[in-house]
Amino acid sequence: MRSTAVRRVGLAASAATLALLATACGGSSDDGDKGSDAKNEATASTSSAPAAAKALSADELEKAALAKADVDNGEVDTKIDGSEDDVTKDQVEADGPACAPLALVQSGAAQGEPAATVKRMWTEEAEEPSDADAMSEEAMLASLDVEKVFVTLATYEDGGAETVLKDTKAALEKCAAGFTTATAGEKGKITKVVETGAPKGADEAVAMTMTMVTEGKETMPFKAVVARKGSTVVAVGAMNLASAVTGEDFEFPAQILDTQLGKLG
Repeated sequence: MRSTAVRRVGLAASAATLALLATACGGSSDDGDKGSDAKNEATASTSSAPAAAKALSADELEKAALAKADVDNGEVDTKIDGSEDDVTKDQVEADGPACAPLALVQSGAAQGEPAATVKRMWTEEAEEPSDADAMSEEAMLASLDVEKVFVTLATYEDGGAETVLKDTKAALEKCAAGFTTATAGEKGKITKVVETGAPKGADEAVAMTMTMVTEGKETMPFKAVVARKGSTVVAVGAMNLASAVTGEDFEFPAQILDTQLGKLG
């Protein structure tokens, strides 16, 4: 599997394990006064409209990002920024500009021009097989039945966060039949994108399942949510290691998204 998104979140779990598994298995006014009143009301309405939320500072965003103490299952990696797993917008291409927002979500790169970004990775705790079952196909699949989640927080000035959600929703409509990507020089293919039920707890959100093609030409699901809380966008991409082998569906780790949204207030 050479898809960058798959490799980045550790989908290769263990080459030996996967090899063994493969073997085993408005109105008008009536007069001037009324017209003046209507104008004043319109002006008041316009002036009372909420202004776009101000972007968080880099320090504020860091404090709001998922931390190890926030989860009681699995591990949170807080050293993503600046590492080889920190994919940036300029490293991601799609076979059409309309699908670029989805390619960025799939690669864990922030959309638009954020004022600051922070990234995290969460890995679910694996089930340890007993000594008696250690070599069975069922036990090995159970040990791979863990979810890996990439969380990207990006904060924006001047309504940029709203634009990210708008562009993502538009891409879902235009790119449902799939698209190809190139991330840091590695090509990938999405055969279809299906919009799913958006989670609650955000000002607005959109959820999706992408069907990805692995290097072995098998397909696997990749789930993502893009949610906005004020001026900040939370993009969460999730995959399951067992699903990479079987192609079967898995449940999106809602607790990670809920925890992250909760920290944003």
